Amino acid sequence: MNASVRLSVSSLRAHKRRFAGTFLAVFLGVAFLAGTLVMGDTLRAGFDTMFGNATRGTDAVVRSADAITTPGESEGVREPVDADLVKTVQQVPGVAAAAPDIQGAGQLIGANGEPVGGQGPPTLAGNWIDDPKLNPYQLAEGRAPEKSGEVVVNRGTADRGDLKLGDTTILRTPEPVEVRIVGLATFGGEDGMAQVTFTGMTRADAEKYLTARPGQASSIQVRAGPGVSQQELVDRLNPVLPKGVEAITGQESTEENTDMISSQFLAIFTTFLLVFSGVALLVATFSIHNTFAIVVAQRTRENALLRALGASRRQVTASTLTEASVVAVAASAAGLAGGIGIAAGLQALFPAIGFPFPEGDLVVSVLSMVLPLAVGVLVCLGSALLPAIRAGRTAPLAALRETAVDQSGASRVRAAIGGGLAALAVAVTLTGVLMSPSLWLAGTGAVLALAAFVVLGPVASTAAVRVLGVPLDRLRGVTGSLARRNALRSPRRTAATASALMIGVAVVSLFTVFGASLKATMDQTVSRSFAGDVAVSTPGFGAGGSGLSPRLAGAVQDLPEVDTAVGLGRGVAEVDGKGRALTVTDPLALERTFDLGRIRGSLGGLGTDGIAITEKEAEKQGLTTGDKAQLTFTDGEKDTFTVRAVYGQSELAGEYVITRAAWAPHRTQDSDTLLAVSFKEGVSTDAGKAAVQKVAARYGNPDVQTRDEYAQSSAGGIDMMLTLVYALLALAVLIALLGIANTLTLAIHERTRELGLLRAVGQTRSQLRAMVRWESVLVAAFGTVGGLALGAFLGWVLVKASDGASDSAFAFAMPPLQLAVVALVGLAAGALAGLRPARRAALLDVLRAIATE
Repeated sequence: MNASVRLSVSSLRAHKRRFAGTFLAVFLGVAFLAGTLVMGDTLRAGFDTMFGNATRGTDAVVRSADAITTPGESEGVREPVDADLVKTVQQVPGVAAAAPDIQGAGQLIGANGEPVGGQGPPTLAGNWIDDPKLNPYQLAEGRAPEKSGEVVVNRGTADRGDLKLGDTTILRTPEPVEVRIVGLATFGGEDGMAQVTFTGMTRADAEKYLTARPGQASSIQVRAGPGVSQQELVDRLNPVLPKGVEAITGQESTEENTDMISSQFLAIFTTFLLVFSGVALLVATFSIHNTFAIVVAQRTRENALLRALGASRRQVTASTLTEASVVAVAASAAGLAGGIGIAAGLQALFPAIGFPFPEGDLVVSVLSMVLPLAVGVLVCLGSALLPAIRAGRTAPLAALRETAVDQSGASRVRAAIGGGLAALAVAVTLTGVLMSPSLWLAGTGAVLALAAFVVLGPVASTAAVRVLGVPLDRLRGVTGSLARRNALRSPRRTAATASALMIGVAVVSLFTVFGASLKATMDQTVSRSFAGDVAVSTPGFGAGGSGLSPRLAGAVQDLPEVDTAVGLGRGVAEVDGKGRALTVTDPLALERTFDLGRIRGSLGGLGTDGIAITEKEAEKQGLTTGDKAQLTFTDGEKDTFTVRAVYGQSELAGEYVITRAAWAPHRTQDSDTLLAVSFKEGVSTDAGKAAVQKVAARYGNPDVQTRDEYAQSSAGGIDMMLTLVYALLALAVLIALLGIANTLTLAIHERTRELGLLRAVGQTRSQLRAMVRWESVLVAAFGTVGGLALGAFLGWVLVKASDGASDSAFAFAMPPLQLAVVALVGLAAGALAGLRPARRAALLDVLRAIATE
């Protein structure tokens, strides 16, 4: 075994360039994985510290005991507590201080007239708590608000909105309120809590604009006296609190906030990055396997001589695996250092692009180091295992032959196995998509489809390269013909080299198709459901934005150009024990402006005790017109409603509709999420839009958009997602390029004598370079075409599976322009990968090349 190790080390020293591509592939994959894990740990620790610092003076939080959580949301809505409860709390032994905490939505308008924040993270407003230990925000500049209209904002919000002390601006609550900034604050020592914006008002202003009625608070913050622990304080508070109100420790409140950040942002963000780390490592697996397969084939004579001199199969196999181990350990260790560098770079980059990375040192846990190292070593060894076993089976008589070349091709067994996998993939996928909608079955079918593509690669590569190479014969003559024949030499090698690029292109194509389908779905939803001429909305998605003033609909309705203006508000309630989102609106105006499909019953008769629901929800709940349903609101009130209408479509109108009069007794901070406007006959869209914009300017200047503009802006987040996806997948494509370049470099070494003979019979250096480059382009073309086909299929599977698993109707769309760009990038990648090998081939000395054995 010692001899095998020495032989492996000497071989690595002599042929370092052979494993350069393998080293880089492992290095990049491990670096990305380690960087993701370190960044996740650092963010988690940073937020833990930030929340801990911000709330360290709060020993207990008094709040409503019950929360109503609607589907798709992790944080429920709680009933406000009576602010006068502060007096009761202050009388409890051990309480040093207590203050009401009023929280609501409030969006500041920046100096440029545009709203600050709202693109996901919430825009918050609340009362400024004077006790600095109970207030999670600390004054950094200026003073606390003392009279109506004065506010404190967190410093990050002021910077993003180009606002400063003394400036006057508008705060959407959603009613537009003119405010003057008198103070700037920090949160836990940071300029803000990630991208969340906060505006602190006087208590009177907060009650006026953020609550349904004075005397309400979101919670009560409590500070304990000396010697009283948080748990002791909670134990003393709970017995004196009214029914439905509870006290939790400050530590529990901090952990809930941290968990909310972890579940809503960190978990999704790190999982997203880990998926792409997996894609990068999967691509690396093909590149590494191909490298070792070629090296073993080129060493057939050398391994046979070792066998003839007495080396056992085990020793030859061990020698190859030892080489793989050395490369794996060295590349993985370098990848760990690279991963720490990536995390450090992101820690510096995030604040520059507007995302505050919590200050503090990088957190490098044992798992963040051990896991990427183990994955890198296992990927490399696993990829080299089959070539190593093949090396061990080399017969001693092979030493009498010329140096072997990997001539493996397609076999009937491979074709049968690949065909069986493809048939099984189609059957499982169609079952999971069309017959019994299941994301799990669809996902299993997708994995089987990927396996079928890999197995059938050598079978398909011969025919594919022949077809793809036809234009080369006509355009490049003998040079093109030679490039095509070189690519046809070893179908398995061509397929393995192209598979790495195929996976990268397939994932890019998958997200491209899915993104285009989401946009088409949004267009379809707006076109099918929205019959209005313009839509008024706030530029935000997710939890962000403050919404629209409910008074805006009435003001727009009064315009002579307007036929119907209907605002859609949002409420929450438990319907027969299950949390549901409610659409609060004027049902008759809704029917005139939105296509609700077939309606059973009457939307005009909802009144204060009627409700309208969609057909799907009625079927789920077992309800029909005339049936009773019990609604429990966040204020604890339970009311019985009668189902007076059942309608067909729900994309924009929601699944449950009640009137504003029915919602009024239970509302908290009232706002609309959308205002739909239809113009009178003869009023042009431009004239009507201009009239609506003048009115909207008095209510915080929300966006006024035509139907097409509204559909496009609603899908704006998709383009952001795709940009991030493409940036991350560039790593996978880069690893695939390294694989192609490495394969060509090894192939040139293998064909040294042949290349010398071509030069000797008259081939010029430029022709030789072109031959190698076109061979690279052919391999890349095969991988790109296969990736486009696989990606389009998987995109269709994902769209159809999502359609079956949700209540919304998804539209499938193939974006030809974007896919054409992906194809061109794949071909350009092939040309780029062939540059260095082509240059090396052209520099070969003719006489030495001919003399090479």
